[in-house]
Amino acid sequence: MDFLEFIKYVPKIEKEKLLAADAHLKMAPLERVLSLEETDYSYKNPRKAAVMMLFYPKNNQTHLVLIVRNSYPGIHSSQIAFPGGKVEIEDPSLKHTALRETHEEIGIHPEKIQVIKAFTEIYIPPSNFLVAPFMGISHSELTFTQQLDEVAGIIELPIADFLNEENIVMKRMNTSYATDIEVPAFKINEHYVWGATAMMMSELKEVLKRVL
Repeated sequence: MDFLEFIKYVPKIEKEKLLAADAHLKMAPLERVLSLEETDYSYKNPRKAAVMMLFYPKNNQTHLVLIVRNSYPGIHSSQIAFPGGKVEIEDPSLKHTALRETHEEIGIHPEKIQVIKAFTEIYIPPSNFLVAPFMGISHSELTFTQQLDEVAGIIELPIADFLNEENIVMKRMNTSYATDIEVPAFKINEHYVWGATAMMMSELKEVLKRVL
């Protein structure tokens, strides 16, 4: 989709109702389905984090940026994710966290990002994080500078591919919950996006499908 055309829909996106668990459920691994019924995670004292779902023009076409996390001894090693990270003490808000982490991880200054709206928070049981996703827009083409100690690569996803239903597949893999199970995933070239990021993408996608 042409970026200037996409921008025309932003006011509608801002007002569109979020589908929360109904959207998350479409891309949730089977082991996560029951946990989606919860809405209050305060008793688990989760750590807070925030991510940025950033749209921008590339060759005049609308794109969404994702990152490939570095390989490390941890739960989210080598996974595909949105730029973002945990809340620091000095962060005044979750939106600030998302903007700060996006700047640190892919080099895009907060002044270049117009934050459109907050999406539904999602709880990640294995790491005990409660993650707040934000949708943002950069109005000019971007040059990314990845934080090499955390980011192994950057994925520039055309919105047409993001909205293409044929890119949703079932992928057999090992997770922190189980071994050799099938999980729903977005297939992006050689990459598979599953788990919490796929669930966030599902809510984002449902909002866009209702508006575009």
